[in-house]
Amino acid sequence: MSREDNLRALVAFEVFKTPQKITRALLDPNPELLRGAWRALDRGTQESLHKQSEDLSNRKILAVCADDPRFPNSLVFNGRPIVPVLFCTGDLSLLGAPGAGMCGSRKVSSLGIKAARACGEEVSDRGLTVVSGYAKGVDTETHLAALERGGRTIIVLAEGVNHFRVKREFSEKFDPERVLVVSQFHPQQPWASYSAMARNHVIFGLGLALIVIEAGEKGGTLAAGRDALKRGRPVFVLNFGDETPPGNRILLDSGGREVKSRRGLGEALDHLKDSPYQGMLI
Repeated sequence: MSREDNLRALVAFEVFKTPQKITRALLDPNPELLRGAWRALDRGTQESLHKQSEDLSNRKILAVCADDPRFPNSLVFNGRPIVPVLFCTGDLSLLGAPGAGMCGSRKVSSLGIKAARACGEEVSDRGLTVVSGYAKGVDTETHLAALERGGRTIIVLAEGVNHFRVKREFSEKFDPERVLVVSQFHPQQPWASYSAMARNHVIFGLGLALIVIEAGEKGGTLAAGRDALKRGRPVFVLNFGDETPPGNRILLDSGGREVKSRRGLGEALDHLKDSPYQGMLI
Protein backbone atom coordinates (compact mmCIF):
# COMPACT_ATOMS: atom_id res chain seq x y z
CA MET A 1 0.00 0.00 0.00
CA SER A 2 1.27 3.45 -0.85
CA ARG A 3 1.90 5.57 2.21
CA GLU A 4 2.43 8.52 -0.14
CA ASP A 5 -1.11 8.24 -1.53
CA ASN A 6 -2.54 8.05 1.97
CA LEU A 7 -0.48 10.98 3.18
CA ARG A 8 -1.45 13.16 0.20
CA ALA A 9 -5.12 12.50 0.89
CA LEU A 10 -4.80 13.17 4.61
CA VAL A 11 -2.91 16.42 4.03
CA ALA A 12 -5.57 17.57 1.57
CA PHE A 13 -8.32 16.84 4.11
CA GLU A 14 -6.38 18.57 6.88
CA VAL A 15 -5.63 21.76 4.97
CA PHE A 16 -8.37 22.25 2.39
CA LYS A 17 -11.35 20.94 4.39
CA THR A 18 -14.21 20.95 1.83
CA PRO A 19 -14.64 18.30 -0.89
CA GLN A 20 -14.41 20.90 -3.67
CA LYS A 21 -11.17 22.39 -2.37
CA ILE A 22 -9.71 18.96 -1.63
CA THR A 23 -10.47 17.85 -5.18
CA ARG A 24 -8.86 20.95 -6.68
CA ALA A 25 -5.75 20.42 -4.58
CA LEU A 26 -5.42 16.75 -5.56
CA LEU A 27 -5.98 17.50 -9.25
CA ASP A 28 -3.62 20.48 -9.38
CA PRO A 29 -0.82 19.54 -11.81
CA ASN A 30 1.67 21.51 -9.71
CA PRO A 31 2.75 19.23 -6.84
CA GLU A 32 4.05 22.29 -5.01
CA LEU A 33 0.51 23.14 -3.85
CA LEU A 34 0.27 20.11 -1.57
CA ARG A 35 3.96 20.27 -0.69
CA GLY A 36 3.54 23.86 0.40
CA ALA A 37 0.48 22.94 2.42
CA TRP A 38 2.50 20.22 4.14
CA ARG A 39 5.39 22.58 4.97
CA ALA A 40 2.94 25.07 6.49
CA LEU A 41 1.72 22.52 9.04
CA ASP A 42 3.26 22.48 12.49
CA ARG A 43 5.47 19.54 13.41
CA GLY A 44 2.89 17.97 15.70
CA THR A 45 0.30 17.86 12.92
CA GLN A 46 2.86 16.47 10.47
CA GLU A 47 3.77 13.69 12.87
CA SER A 48 0.09 12.90 13.46
CA LEU A 49 -0.62 12.69 9.72
CA HIS A 50 2.42 10.47 9.18
CA LYS A 51 1.19 8.15 11.91
CA GLN A 52 -2.33 8.04 10.45
CA SER A 53 -0.93 7.31 6.98
CA GLU A 54 1.21 4.45 8.26
CA ASP A 55 -1.70 3.04 10.23
CA LEU A 56 -3.91 3.01 7.12
CA SER A 57 -1.18 1.31 5.09
CA ASN A 58 -0.55 -1.29 7.80
CA ARG A 59 -4.27 -2.14 7.74
CA LYS A 60 -4.14 -2.42 3.93
CA ILE A 61 -6.24 0.68 3.37
CA LEU A 62 -5.36 2.72 0.29
CA ALA A 63 -6.45 6.21 -0.69
CA VAL A 64 -7.38 6.25 -4.39
CA CYS A 65 -7.28 9.97 -5.14
CA ALA A 66 -9.09 11.74 -7.95
CA ASP A 67 -5.87 11.97 -9.98
CA ASP A 68 -5.14 8.24 -9.65
CA PRO A 69 -5.64 6.21 -12.87
CA ARG A 70 -7.53 3.66 -10.76
CA PHE A 71 -10.12 6.27 -9.80
CA PRO A 72 -13.38 5.18 -11.53
CA ASN A 73 -14.40 7.20 -14.60
CA SER A 74 -18.00 6.56 -13.60
CA LEU A 75 -17.50 8.90 -10.63
CA VAL A 76 -16.69 11.81 -12.93
CA PHE A 77 -19.47 14.24 -13.91
CA ASN A 78 -19.00 17.11 -16.36
CA GLY A 79 -15.27 16.54 -16.18
CA ARG A 80 -15.07 16.75 -12.38
CA PRO A 81 -14.85 13.91 -9.84
CA ILE A 82 -17.91 13.82 -7.59
CA VAL A 83 -15.66 12.90 -4.63
CA PRO A 84 -11.99 13.77 -4.10
CA VAL A 85 -10.82 10.38 -2.85
CA LEU A 86 -11.93 6.85 -2.02
CA PHE A 87 -10.33 5.13 0.95
CA CYS A 88 -10.41 1.45 -0.04
CA THR A 89 -9.72 -1.91 1.54
CA GLY A 90 -10.27 -5.30 -0.04
CA ASP A 91 -10.29 -6.28 -3.71
CA LEU A 92 -9.34 -3.03 -5.44
CA SER A 93 -10.06 -4.50 -8.89
CA LEU A 94 -13.78 -4.19 -8.11
CA LEU A 95 -13.51 -0.39 -8.55
CA GLY A 96 -13.47 -0.97 -12.30
CA ALA A 97 -15.79 -3.98 -12.43
CA PRO A 98 -19.32 -3.64 -13.86
CA GLY A 99 -21.91 -3.68 -11.12
CA ALA A 100 -25.34 -2.58 -10.00
CA GLY A 101 -26.11 -0.16 -7.19
CA MET A 102 -28.85 -1.26 -4.81
CA CYS A 103 -30.70 0.72 -2.17
CA GLY A 104 -33.72 0.58 0.09
CA SER A 105 -35.00 1.31 3.54
CA ARG A 106 -33.36 0.11 6.74
CA LYS A 107 -36.90 -0.47 8.02
CA VAL A 108 -37.70 -2.73 5.11
CA SER A 109 -40.80 -4.93 4.96
CA SER A 110 -40.64 -8.72 4.86
CA LEU A 111 -41.54 -8.55 1.18
CA GLY A 112 -38.73 -6.07 0.62
CA ILE A 113 -36.24 -8.37 2.37
CA LYS A 114 -37.15 -11.23 0.04
CA ALA A 115 -36.93 -8.91 -2.96
CA ALA A 116 -33.54 -7.56 -1.86
CA ARG A 117 -32.12 -11.05 -1.62
CA ALA A 118 -33.57 -12.06 -4.99
CA CYS A 119 -32.16 -8.92 -6.61
CA GLY A 120 -28.73 -9.53 -5.09
CA GLU A 121 -28.77 -13.06 -6.46
CA GLU A 122 -29.81 -11.93 -9.94
CA VAL A 123 -27.04 -9.34 -10.04
CA SER A 124 -24.43 -11.87 -8.90
CA ASP A 125 -25.67 -14.61 -11.25
CA ARG A 126 -24.92 -12.28 -14.15
CA GLY A 127 -21.36 -11.66 -13.08
CA LEU A 128 -22.10 -8.14 -11.87
CA THR A 129 -20.88 -6.69 -8.59
CA VAL A 130 -23.43 -5.71 -5.96
CA VAL A 131 -22.85 -2.13 -4.79
CA SER A 132 -24.70 -1.00 -1.66
CA GLY A 133 -24.37 0.64 1.74
CA TYR A 134 -23.76 -1.07 5.04
CA ALA A 135 -27.02 -0.53 6.90
CA LYS A 136 -29.34 -3.25 8.16
CA GLY A 137 -32.23 -4.22 5.91
CA VAL A 138 -31.82 -3.97 2.16
CA ASP A 139 -28.08 -3.25 2.18
CA THR A 140 -27.26 -6.27 4.31
CA GLU A 141 -29.49 -8.64 2.34
CA THR A 142 -28.02 -7.66 -1.04
CA HIS A 143 -24.42 -8.10 0.14
CA LEU A 144 -25.15 -11.45 1.79
CA ALA A 145 -26.96 -12.67 -1.32
CA ALA A 146 -23.91 -11.86 -3.43
CA LEU A 147 -21.48 -13.55 -1.06
CA GLU A 148 -23.63 -16.66 -0.67
CA ARG A 149 -23.91 -16.87 -4.46
CA GLY A 150 -20.15 -16.75 -4.86
CA GLY A 151 -20.34 -13.22 -6.22
CA ARG A 152 -18.62 -9.96 -5.40
CA THR A 153 -19.76 -6.90 -3.54
CA ILE A 154 -18.74 -3.32 -2.77
CA ILE A 155 -19.65 -1.89 0.62
CA VAL A 156 -19.97 1.90 0.46
CA LEU A 157 -19.66 3.45 3.89
CA ALA A 158 -21.46 6.52 5.21
CA GLU A 159 -18.60 7.17 7.63
CA GLY A 160 -14.82 7.03 7.69
CA VAL A 161 -13.13 3.72 6.98
CA ASN A 162 -11.66 3.60 10.50
CA HIS A 163 -15.17 2.84 11.76
CA PHE A 164 -15.60 -0.23 9.56
CA ARG A 165 -16.06 -3.56 11.29
CA VAL A 166 -17.25 -6.87 9.89
CA LYS A 167 -20.77 -7.19 11.29
CA ARG A 168 -21.98 -10.33 12.98
CA GLU A 169 -24.30 -11.13 10.06
CA PHE A 170 -21.27 -11.23 7.75
CA SER A 171 -18.90 -13.10 10.04
CA GLU A 172 -19.20 -16.48 8.32
CA LYS A 173 -19.48 -15.18 4.76
CA PHE A 174 -17.15 -12.18 4.60
CA ASP A 175 -14.40 -12.81 2.04
CA PRO A 176 -11.87 -9.97 1.57
CA GLU A 177 -10.99 -11.40 -1.84
CA ARG A 178 -14.55 -10.78 -3.02
CA VAL A 179 -15.36 -7.62 -1.09
CA LEU A 180 -14.25 -4.02 -1.48
CA VAL A 181 -14.99 -1.50 1.26
CA VAL A 182 -14.88 2.16 0.22
CA SER A 183 -15.38 5.49 1.95
CA GLN A 184 -15.27 8.99 0.49
CA PHE A 185 -14.87 10.56 3.92
CA HIS A 186 -11.95 11.29 6.22
CA PRO A 187 -11.02 7.98 7.88
CA GLN A 188 -12.07 9.23 11.32
CA GLN A 189 -15.39 10.85 10.32
CA PRO A 190 -18.38 9.42 12.22
CA TRP A 191 -21.71 8.48 10.65
CA ALA A 192 -24.14 11.32 9.95
CA SER A 193 -27.37 11.55 7.98
CA TYR A 194 -25.88 14.03 5.51
CA SER A 195 -22.97 11.69 4.82
CA ALA A 196 -25.39 8.83 4.15
CA MET A 197 -27.10 11.00 1.54
CA ALA A 198 -23.76 11.94 -0.02
CA ARG A 199 -22.65 8.30 0.03
CA ASN A 200 -25.58 7.34 -2.20
CA HIS A 201 -23.97 9.20 -5.12
CA VAL A 202 -21.07 6.77 -4.97
CA ILE A 203 -23.43 3.79 -4.80
CA PHE A 204 -25.24 4.64 -8.02
CA GLY A 205 -22.08 6.08 -9.55
CA LEU A 206 -20.15 2.84 -9.26
CA GLY A 207 -23.01 0.80 -10.74
CA LEU A 208 -24.21 0.63 -14.32
CA ALA A 209 -27.69 1.16 -12.88
CA LEU A 210 -29.44 1.71 -9.57
CA ILE A 211 -31.98 -0.84 -8.34
CA VAL A 212 -34.50 0.61 -5.88
CA ILE A 213 -36.03 -2.05 -3.63
CA GLU A 214 -38.16 0.03 -1.25
CA ALA A 215 -38.33 3.82 -1.08
CA GLY A 216 -40.47 5.81 1.30
CA GLU A 217 -42.29 8.99 0.33
CA LYS A 218 -39.24 10.85 1.66
CA GLY A 219 -35.75 9.91 2.74
CA GLY A 220 -32.41 8.79 1.38
CA THR A 221 -33.56 6.04 -0.96
CA LEU A 222 -36.01 8.32 -2.76
CA ALA A 223 -33.35 11.03 -2.98
CA ALA A 224 -30.85 8.54 -4.39
CA GLY A 225 -33.30 7.45 -7.08
CA ARG A 226 -34.07 11.04 -8.03
CA ASP A 227 -30.39 11.99 -8.13
CA ALA A 228 -29.54 8.95 -10.25
CA LEU A 229 -32.28 9.88 -12.73
CA LYS A 230 -30.95 13.46 -12.90
CA ARG A 231 -27.49 12.11 -13.68
CA GLY A 232 -28.87 9.95 -16.47
CA ARG A 233 -28.33 6.66 -14.68
CA PRO A 234 -30.79 3.83 -15.44
CA VAL A 235 -32.98 3.36 -12.36
CA PHE A 236 -34.82 0.05 -11.99
CA VAL A 237 -37.71 0.35 -9.56
CA LEU A 238 -39.53 -2.65 -8.11
CA ASN A 239 -43.29 -2.71 -8.51
CA PHE A 240 -45.04 -4.88 -5.90
CA GLY A 241 -48.53 -4.17 -7.19
CA ASP A 242 -50.85 -2.97 -4.43
CA GLU A 243 -47.98 -3.21 -1.93
CA THR A 244 -45.65 -0.94 -3.89
CA PRO A 245 -44.08 1.61 -1.49
CA PRO A 246 -44.94 5.29 -2.08
CA GLY A 247 -41.37 6.23 -2.97
CA ASN A 248 -41.25 3.54 -5.63
CA ARG A 249 -44.41 4.96 -7.19
CA ILE A 250 -42.89 8.43 -7.21
CA LEU A 251 -39.76 7.17 -8.95
CA LEU A 252 -41.79 5.21 -11.50
CA ASP A 253 -43.74 8.37 -12.30
CA SER A 254 -40.43 10.23 -12.61
CA GLY A 255 -38.90 7.95 -15.23
CA GLY A 256 -37.78 4.90 -13.30
CA ARG A 257 -37.90 1.61 -15.20
CA GLU A 258 -40.51 -0.76 -13.81
CA VAL A 259 -39.46 -4.19 -12.61
CA LYS A 260 -42.29 -6.57 -11.71
CA SER A 261 -40.47 -9.87 -11.27
CA ARG A 262 -37.14 -11.52 -10.73
CA ARG A 263 -37.14 -12.61 -14.33
CA GLY A 264 -37.85 -9.05 -15.42
CA LEU A 265 -34.86 -7.77 -13.47
CA GLY A 266 -32.65 -10.46 -14.98
CA GLU A 267 -33.69 -9.47 -18.49
CA ALA A 268 -33.08 -5.79 -17.71
CA LEU A 269 -29.63 -6.61 -16.37
CA ASP A 270 -28.78 -8.72 -19.42
CA HIS A 271 -29.77 -5.83 -21.67
CA LEU A 272 -27.74 -3.43 -19.54
CA LYS A 273 -24.59 -5.54 -19.83
CA ASP A 274 -24.87 -5.44 -23.62
CA SER A 275 -25.78 -1.76 -23.75
CA PRO A 276 -23.39 0.91 -25.05
CA TYR A 277 -24.18 2.72 -21.79
CA GLN A 278 -21.58 0.59 -20.03
CA GLY A 279 -18.59 2.69 -19.09
CA MET A 280 -20.21 6.06 -19.78
CA LEU A 281 -19.40 8.92 -17.46
CA ILE A 282 -22.17 10.25 -15.25
